[in-house]
Amino acid sequence: MAKNVLVINGPNLNLLGTREPAVYGSKTLKDLEAECVAHGSKLGLSVNCFQSNSEGAIIDAIQAARTVATAIIINPGGYSHTSVAIRDALSGVGLPVYEVHISNIHARESFRHHSYVSGIARAVVCGLGFRGYLSMLDAIAESH
Repeated sequence: MAKNVLVINGPNLNLLGTREPAVYGSKTLKDLEAECVAHGSKLGLSVNCFQSNSEGAIIDAIQAARTVATAIIINPGGYSHTSVAIRDALSGVGLPVYEVHISNIHARESFRHHSYVSGIARAVVCGLGFRGYLSMLDAIAESH
């Protein structure tokens, strides 16, 4: 069975390239999505990308993935620290979840140190920039 991966990016990640480049780098969301699709293709994965600043839209995308995706990579952005609803949606669809953060959330403000998603994720990567997403794709390709 082909592995279809949904990559979800949460609030403010649409501003990559211009938002705090010292923290997030100069590449854009479009660059990130292109890297994920290209890397996934090399691994035999079909990668679809989604970004929203809206919690409800993210939940809708998670629920829609239930019948078409085999795994979800999510960078919940600020919702990592606040959204039980996103955690519940991820738990509810029964897909493997991989959490990624571009920056090291543990080296930042204390309110960023807790993520509601981490407790249900198969793996969590933070602080590796875009490479974190590619590492998660590697993990998914290697999983059975």
